[in-house]
Amino acid sequence: MTTTSYEVAVRAEAELGEGPTWDAAAGRLLWIDILGSRVHTYDPATGRRTVRRTEQHVGAVKPRAGGGLVLNLRDGIGLLDGDSDGDLDGGFRWLHHEPVPGRRANDAAVAPDGTLWAGTMRYDEAPGGGTLSRISGDGSVAVILDDVAVSNGTGWSPDGRLMYYIDSPTRRIDVFDFADGQVSGRRALAEIEDGAGFPDGLTVDAEGCVWVALWEGAAVRRYTPDGELDRVIPLPVPRVTACAFAGPDLTDLYITTARVGLASPPPLSGSLLVVPGAGKGLAQPAFAG
Repeated sequence: MTTTSYEVAVRAEAELGEGPTWDAAAGRLLWIDILGSRVHTYDPATGRRTVRRTEQHVGAVKPRAGGGLVLNLRDGIGLLDGDSDGDLDGGFRWLHHEPVPGRRANDAAVAPDGTLWAGTMRYDEAPGGGTLSRISGDGSVAVILDDVAVSNGTGWSPDGRLMYYIDSPTRRIDVFDFADGQVSGRRALAEIEDGAGFPDGLTVDAEGCVWVALWEGAAVRRYTPDGELDRVIPLPVPRVTACAFAGPDLTDLYITTARVGLASPPPLSGSLLVVPGAGKGLAQPAFAG
């Protein structure tokens, strides 16, 4: 099934837009510009937007259970406190500081148990230069995968027993068995064919289907839990980076895009797009830190 009913939520020129996340407590969408070092918020009910610049490249931002945000930054994991009016003007502190020359943060996700699963990659995208780590609320870190090139989409099945994961150059959406904060039994759920782009960010819906953004693929795809392609959303930009369900009913699919590296970016490259009523998402846990 093909759907083309996208709308423009926020017209922008993000260099590397990424990581849409619904902040249910605040009733707003969070998203970032990695290379622009900016955290954006967007309230779909009012259209209100805020922007906060970070001191370094930011790979992901997620809500915290006690308020505020957790940031996957170039040099580690940071915490941003909230303020009374919802702007991103609270204090900042490091939860885990681990600078590695030539490496930056990339996508991240919060597991059902409230831990943050944060990816890294080298700026030159060298194979084996990235990691996927589990960060607990107290700041303790366990490296789960240490042979990654471009750590990207991560998500969990509705019952929490499966974890989906993308290392983009492999062109695969992989699936692991997930229990007690550990993964095992890695295997491919689906592989993106030549010419269709590279898998980037992902989200899992209430039916257990996996939606994946296609970098250089100008589309978002949905795969069933059996790995069958059953839906394609073509988009007017080549570099589609991530997607997530948002809104009070979690029925609208928000999609981030990028313009980095494009000599003549299409007009909507770097904008935040939305497909209203695309499906039904899963409520996402907040980081327990």
